Amino acid sequence: MTDPEGNEFCVERSAAERGYAGPREGAAPTPSFANVGTLTAQPGRRDEVVALLTRSSDELRRAGCLLYEVGTNDEQPDVVFVAELWTSAEAHRASLQLPSVKAAIAEAMPLLTGDFGGFRFDVAGSPLR
Repeated sequence: MTDPEGNEFCVERSAAERGYAGPREGAAPTPSFANVGTLTAQPGRRDEVVALLTRSSDELRRAGCLLYEVGTNDEQPDVVFVAELWTSAEAHRASLQLPSVKAAIAEAMPLLTGDFGGFRFDVAGSPLR
């Protein structure tokens, strides 16, 4: 834009002024909570933990889990990395009460050392959405 003297300037407009009407119908829910962490497996048991954590679960999706990624790094051979995105912190908390989640946690505990790390945060946004 230019002012009356011909000087160019930028005007910040709101999302609504730019024509954004919110998420399109049928669009995936926007994540508002992230849980990213590490679990240390008993020596030589990492792959068992990965297999357990990567079992398909429609129940998690219905509970509000938008992403659940499990990974490894050969430089840390007993560590399992997990990244989760949820519709809300409340959905994440509620998922911990699901019978299937409680059973998976009980199954995983003997495979783990008890050394856990990570962090949780409220999602502020993404350049991909």
